[in-house]
Amino acid sequence: MRARTRWLAALSVALLGAAGVAVVDTVAAPRAAQALENGVARTPPMGWNSWNTFFCNINEALIRQMADAMVSSGMRDAGYQYVVVDDCWMNPNRDSAGNLQADPTRFPSGMKALGDYIHARGLKFGIYQAPLDKTCAQYFGSYPGATGAMGHEAQDARQFAAWGVDYLKYDWCSPTGTINEQVNRFAIMRDALAATGRPILYSINPNSIHEKTGPMRNWGDVANIWRTTEDITNAWDTGQTNGYPMGIQNIINVNVPLAGYARPGSFNDPDMMEVGRGGMNDTEMRSHFAMWAIMAAPLIAGNDLRSMNSATQTILKNANLIAINQDTLGLQATQISNDGTRRVLAKRLANGDIAVALFNQGSSTTTISTTAAAIGKSGTSFTLLDAWTNGTSTTTGTISASVPAHGTVVYRVSGGGTTPPTTPPPPTTFRLRSESSGRCLDLDNSNTANGTGMLIWDCHTGANQQFTQSGQALQLMGKCLNLPTNATAGTRVQIWDCNGGTNQQWTFNGNGTISSVRFPSLCLDVNNAGTTNGTTVLVWTCHTAANQRWSRI
Repeated sequence: MRARTRWLAALSVALLGAAGVAVVDTVAAPRAAQALENGVARTPPMGWNSWNTFFCNINEALIRQMADAMVSSGMRDAGYQYVVVDDCWMNPNRDSAGNLQADPTRFPSGMKALGDYIHARGLKFGIYQAPLDKTCAQYFGSYPGATGAMGHEAQDARQFAAWGVDYLKYDWCSPTGTINEQVNRFAIMRDALAATGRPILYSINPNSIHEKTGPMRNWGDVANIWRTTEDITNAWDTGQTNGYPMGIQNIINVNVPLAGYARPGSFNDPDMMEVGRGGMNDTEMRSHFAMWAIMAAPLIAGNDLRSMNSATQTILKNANLIAINQDTLGLQATQISNDGTRRVLAKRLANGDIAVALFNQGSSTTTISTTAAAIGKSGTSFTLLDAWTNGTSTTTGTISASVPAHGTVVYRVSGGGTTPPTTPPPPTTFRLRSESSGRCLDLDNSNTANGTGMLIWDCHTGANQQFTQSGQALQLMGKCLNLPTNATAGTRVQIWDCNGGTNQQWTFNGNGTISSVRFPSLCLDVNNAGTTNGTTVLVWTCHTAANQRWSRI
């Protein structure tokens, strides 16, 4: 969580640079998650959180109104359960025994009474805390005190249980700490919550004011859900790869490759939703919700529930997409294909159906197609249920739709048998041309030895400029575009034997940049914006200048 002002964003960047934050030096590719087995979050949680709309401007009356609106709007009956009170609820001072207290002006009845009010409406009660000395608002000076949980973990966990808390959001809020230190600190509260005997869903964010460690490991041994990116904002594309603030498209690029971590009790969290908060058109809002649903993401609304228009309600209460999200297998959709514009994801469901998303990342309407075989279906007769229109159609195998710019069509595919997905057809060969020079990414002297560096050169048709894409790997002359596992800004891009690691996976972003999956803040960069033949290509902190923008030709 981050206060949404430019100077705070700039301050956090400066602090990160000054802190020299260490990151993990070995990161495995996504593998089967080992979930925290505390009996909750068997499917992704659904609910509402106060931060996106109200930030620190919260009080008891507001939260009660939101609980009432969740019921009266039909959100509760659609599956939304949790009412989560984010930062700024607490008294800036603990009591004489070291216990957390509600702010007496904002929450005069106390948090136990608020929890009782929420529970009486058939809902569940969520609350916010941070593992170090300050919450995020306290760190930035927008809320007084230093009431973080450090040294009080067991005491705070017992307090939350006594108040009837069902969901804890736990936000790192510091530029300090290695990923191992984060794991250990988050695990202290995990164990403290377990010791209370009360089932409490545990939600963590390791990314706040910190190196983005969310996508660097499977956090399922520590928490039920964990944030994978920096904070979301109500925009389609902010040009970020994993920096503040993140647009919908930017978050999807980070979250999709992490599908292997999801399972019941353990889910990637791409952040609270922005549906109904403006900043995007209805097509983009529908894509936002559809992609969160098929990615098995928590569906935590962030809008003002008291004033939803009909379009917002239609999106948030879409029964077909909620059913896909809440499927008991608990799987996240995996990517079937992605050519930079047309993206196809598929999610296997408990009854043998498969949900498929046809996602248009481009700026104009396009046809997106796949096949039943590619998504994991066998046979010759299938029924397609359109999740948006509720209309049905039949096919012998082709799954296709005309999809508007930034739109997503979702089909639930039934019939036939279910088989492991086939390997997508090999993509066509392409070159990558730098927008700053018009020259192409080139393997130096066609040398295929491991560690040979990349540069730019006049575009030609030789094999040392011809790439193919396999998943998120970029292959060239039998090798993969590679970063050393200890890469930093300024590390030269090289080739290496393909190994499937995240240091060989790349994301094509909507702004033309190509970012590393392993190091999401680093993008392919022509050194010093050079334009001459032989200029080296390295990775550098992502921006949107022409020397980081590439075109497929």
